[in-house]
Amino acid sequence: MNMLTTFGLSIESPLAVPGAPNYRPESWPPPPDWPVVIDAQGKVISRWGDPVWRLDPWAKRALTLNFGDGPATKVAAPISSANANLLRIITGWWLYGPYGARGYRSLKTRFDQVRRLFVLCEEVGILASELSHFPRVCERIPDFLHSSRKTEFLSLMHELYASRGAVGFTLLDSGSLTRVAALFPTHHTAQTPYIPPRIWHYQVTRLRECLNDFLSHREQVEACYRFCVAAYEYNHRVSERAACVNAPPFCGPNKHLSGATTGLRFLGAFADTAKRFGIFELLERWMGRSGNLQLGALTSYLKLVNSAGLAYILNFSLMRVEEAWNLRAGCLDVEHDKSFGDIFLLRGQTTKTLSDSNALWVTSPSVDVAVQAMEVISLFRLLHAPHVEARDLAGRYLNNFSYEPWIPSHKKNDHSLRPSIPPYAELLRQYDKLFDLERLRITTEDLKLARLATPTLPEEYQVGAVWPLAWHQLRRTGAVNMQASGLVSDASLQYQLKHITRAMSLYYGQNHSRVRLEEKAHTLYVRTMYETLGRELQQLTSERFVSPHGDKRKAEIVRLISPEDAKKMIDLAKKGVVACRQILLGVCSSREPCPYGGIDNIAHCGGGDSEDAKPCPDVLYDSERLDAVDDLEHILKERLATAQDGSPLMESLMAQQRSVKSFRRVIGDANGR
Repeated sequence: MNMLTTFGLSIESPLAVPGAPNYRPESWPPPPDWPVVIDAQGKVISRWGDPVWRLDPWAKRALTLNFGDGPATKVAAPISSANANLLRIITGWWLYGPYGARGYRSLKTRFDQVRRLFVLCEEVGILASELSHFPRVCERIPDFLHSSRKTEFLSLMHELYASRGAVGFTLLDSGSLTRVAALFPTHHTAQTPYIPPRIWHYQVTRLRECLNDFLSHREQVEACYRFCVAAYEYNHRVSERAACVNAPPFCGPNKHLSGATTGLRFLGAFADTAKRFGIFELLERWMGRSGNLQLGALTSYLKLVNSAGLAYILNFSLMRVEEAWNLRAGCLDVEHDKSFGDIFLLRGQTTKTLSDSNALWVTSPSVDVAVQAMEVISLFRLLHAPHVEARDLAGRYLNNFSYEPWIPSHKKNDHSLRPSIPPYAELLRQYDKLFDLERLRITTEDLKLARLATPTLPEEYQVGAVWPLAWHQLRRTGAVNMQASGLVSDASLQYQLKHITRAMSLYYGQNHSRVRLEEKAHTLYVRTMYETLGRELQQLTSERFVSPHGDKRKAEIVRLISPEDAKKMIDLAKKGVVACRQILLGVCSSREPCPYGGIDNIAHCGGGDSEDAKPCPDVLYDSERLDAVDDLEHILKERLATAQDGSPLMESLMAQQRSVKSFRRVIGDANGR
């Protein structure tokens, strides 16, 4: 009984609180009728002895744990009652024990891993509690478990072994764990692909165009939507009163169903209504279907705008797609910071930790367009939701189910759950007007930049192939772009990012905020910062970079740098042993802050302070910066033409001109020109 006092549901849910009937079992293991899952109305959804536990009230979507001792299904291998009861005990331990799962996803992941172990035991005809006595069966574990899950699986098994007294039996003892660990092949992690600048810029531009187009027609779209809903509701009321067939209004009456005799309204083709409200061209532009525009196109269009908003938010934040999917109205905040000015923040619930249930992510001011469009749609759609309990206007989700009365009844969902998240690639398949696939085909330059950021890029990424967009790529690409690294070389992308990169990078990098940023996003940013710096260090040894003081000085600067060892470079960057700070002429290798500028003023970098001054000893000129230096020189000439003779501004501009000449001379000599 003392052990039971330490038990309690760890799942993060408003339904899993002390005092709830299912919070703490009265015995271990609990009896078959013990209520494991209870919904908000107090109804028991799953009991301990059920073959399937439904976690829907916790997950807000359909989610099950199938123990295998119920009716056979095509998706779950059967398990005998004896083994299924052992599996329930382990799952219950992960629910109620001191190491209980805090999230329904982690519980599902643990369950799926250990269930495979039970299926293996079932195949060879043994109880899972006897597994340690069958070493040859244990040797088969790596066959069904991916090596990337090795550490997680072994940790779970070790925790169960350490808790064997409380659990009541042993799955794998210490000797079995040691042997199994040695059998797993080495796992080589693969980085999430970084989207090349050209492709990134194209997709984010099209998303913005879609959102802007909706906002410029928002009143017409809403008016048309309300009119259509009202027409359906009217026919529904009339059909109930007249005991006739409930006919849709956007069709013509037939000989058996006359509007004159029944009172039903028939409005003809939906295309005519769309034209009357001024959205026909809008729907054709984004949905196509020329000449056969049906009412379903309006629902599909609203889904497209919501998907575009989701994608746009993910492009300009470090959120996981699940986190952005669950954003609610009013999620965009502005913090007025004395160091950085206005900082835009997205407020929502992270998918990981309880402490970040009200987490914050730094974002771009332009995300306001996406949030605004999604808030508008969610408001006027929810006003016509058929379920009173669904009309929580203040806390409404930006992404939710479709409530339109013209949707077929068999396609309507359980609105107490959350809709599933479609893959980003689904937008390409479902909405062929959103992206031009030819613009998403990989060029030689795209592949070069992508491989520079992701050396482990899979072979499917080839020149001429369509880039396979995915939600998780946006998170990593955003982290790399926030570094404003040399990888992000496309001028239009720099323009797109320049209003957010500095504020976002400093805010994350310096952890300056008064509020706590979402932990995983901050960690991703910092890790990417060092990865980017490590890659930049590797490039310094190439002929692309030249010291104005000759090869000997360059050798001194790069002596610790290994072009082949990326991990070593990342470690050096973290320790601050070497430095690589981008400047207009190339990079600065000084580990100390520069008192002369270098970012927006190159007078000292190139030795332009005076006629006989020498370039900075810490600078390495970058031969690939010639175009940028050309642009700078053009700006210097324009400003010199209007500068007052003898003024400090003129002296500064002339000093920078001398540095440009030094840069050109050194780069020209290095290239044999």
